[in-house]
Amino acid sequence: MTQTEWLPVPGLRLAAVEAGIKKANRKDLVVLELAEGSRVSGVFTLNRFCAAPVQVAKARLAAGTPKYLMINTGYANAGTGKKGMENCLASCKLLAEAAGCKEEEILPYSTGVIGEQFPLDAFARGLPMALAELDEHHWGRASQGIMTTDTYPKVASRRVEIDGVPVTVTGMSKGSGMIKPNMATMLGYIATDAPIAKPLLDQWVSSLADKSFNRVTVDGDTSTNDACMLISTAKAEMAEITELDETSQVLYNALEAVFVELAQALVRDGEGATKFVEITITGAASDADARIVAETIAHSPLVKTALFASDPNWGRILGAIGRAPIAELDVDKVNLWLGDVLLVERGGVADSYQEADGAAVMAQSDIVIRADLSAGHGECTVWTCDFSYDYVKINAEYRT
Repeated sequence: MTQTEWLPVPGLRLAAVEAGIKKANRKDLVVLELAEGSRVSGVFTLNRFCAAPVQVAKARLAAGTPKYLMINTGYANAGTGKKGMENCLASCKLLAEAAGCKEEEILPYSTGVIGEQFPLDAFARGLPMALAELDEHHWGRASQGIMTTDTYPKVASRRVEIDGVPVTVTGMSKGSGMIKPNMATMLGYIATDAPIAKPLLDQWVSSLADKSFNRVTVDGDTSTNDACMLISTAKAEMAEITELDETSQVLYNALEAVFVELAQALVRDGEGATKFVEITITGAASDADARIVAETIAHSPLVKTALFASDPNWGRILGAIGRAPIAELDVDKVNLWLGDVLLVERGGVADSYQEADGAAVMAQSDIVIRADLSAGHGECTVWTCDFSYDYVKINAEYRT
């Protein structure tokens, strides 16, 4: 979907400005304004060194309804101690004073370098500019403003009808490195004008994140700043949605499509990535086992470097399956495919396998790895990418 097709969500305005937080001439401060009556739910990182804004946003979200969401790039405000918390609260106060609302009605988010304090003067300078530029069409600008090592902005939209009433779903995400499934694994903001009851919104953000953002991994590192927010502005003129039924399933499906598109975009834009890889495990003793095996393959540096080299070294995949920490695995029943090519049948190399067939699949930019463990009905799909020279270079030079 192109920028001209990104659909505004009634009841939500956005702005992104160059506040000079860390670098000049780049959008680095984003504000989202929510209409009266909006509902917000979210999931956050499970990293125990979670950033000050994560702590504040979680507490405020549990206590009330926000009017503004504020995101800065450049500095993560994690590992910054008491001073970092003071700065976080002070930045919220600056926005509250400029917008004429309570400090508790602002949810803060940060992304960038860990362990360094951000400059409050940049917030004082940038926030009034952001408030003056709020517009419902600024999804593109806002998505640029939350980028760090991302190479392009990530926005997705859908429009569906519920009982004849058109409703919109639009969202944005950022993330390119330090990505591993663990509640949210990035920054993401998805909004709809459909009136979703808060208890249901809480349920949906958790289940939707689990089906999308919690299924992606770039490098196996969980960020200190992850947050995934689901917003209902409730501006669509229709009855409040209080449960998942045949009617509301249409909305849920649209939300899931946006969540998955944004999640997969993180992997496609993984730091230095050249391959997009889908890993599906079937026939596991449980869904949990399938997920463990899929993630073990996805996190393997040996598998990921083989993918970068387009080397059909399927022994690395088999080795990852064998070391996955699950209780039930009969290696003599494992079947493994690379694309449509059968590599392993009943635990050993397939009689039909030809190296040239495997190499042809590995040369593609989109690759599917599939394994059947023949142990039950559990299944799971995750998405990942390869490890390239550029991944090392980008992260070696991250602070320069």
